[in-house]
Amino acid sequence: MNAPETLAGLSVEELIAFMPEGNGRLNEKMGVELVEVSAERVVATMPVEGNTQPFGLLHGGASVVLAETLGSIGSAIHAYPEKVAVGVDINATHHRAATSGIVTGVATAVHLGRTSTSYEIVITDERGKRVCTSRITCALVPASPR
Repeated sequence: MNAPETLAGLSVEELIAFMPEGNGRLNEKMGVELVEVSAERVVATMPVEGNTQPFGLLHGGASVVLAETLGSIGSAIHAYPEKVAVGVDINATHHRAATSGIVTGVATAVHLGRTSTSYEIVITDERGKRVCTSRITCALVPASPR
């Protein structure tokens, strides 16, 4: 795919085709599926099965992977083409356990600036119950010349 002038407005499929590693190997292993992509809002799902800790609960690190994926994609869409997004901070509060089914992460932009972005990511289970709340901040740095 030729480099687009902007990432805004690309479909999920077009964005994945543009990214150097597609959906990303870790996301593929974890079953993360993008549903909606824009600088303002990114949505994806992830199965609990295969992403659990030894007691059968959704691993907290899996929630953080999902959160970082969503916030980083939104940041990249906002930053492109002049800048690239690099994560500088992420945190997560785990509210309840998930033991089966699918979780959904929704990243909502809190700040879309010239030098940084911040997103709140809410991860819910199939009942709509909040499993995790995360926040990510990305620095926007100049892109390498093409």
